[in-house]
Amino acid sequence: MQKLMFESSWDKALSSKDRKDIEAIFLETNENNLENIRLSPIWNAVNHRGELLITVLVHNFTQKTLTFNEKRLVYIENDEIVAESSFTLTTLVIPSKVTMPWTFIFPVECLKKPAEFEKGHLEIK
Repeated sequence: MQKLMFESSWDKALSSKDRKDIEAIFLETNENNLENIRLSPIWNAVNHRGELLITVLVHNFTQKTLTFNEKRLVYIENDEIVAESSFTLTTLVIPSKVTMPWTFIFPVECLKKPAEFEKGHLEIK
């Protein structure tokens, strides 16, 4: 059975409202008959530096620990690539059958077009 976990800095920093919102999204998206990775959207934003912040629940439905070492991620809206980048995140380690929220930050130079935040999703390539 899938379990929701929070990385320690998230666990300390999350407001109770955000935690409840994430738990509700987890309950809606935590079932999967296939052993794969799924990214469920939580929220999106652009920070003061113009970087694109995509927050998702990373569902690891596999039997293996998921790490992010040069993992290529693509943010897509309306079938068009908005941003693409490789991520190496030593602090993001997701055990088998665990779901964790995470924010992926796409630097300005990785943006292919402005985000509209409609019908968008994140994919691992």
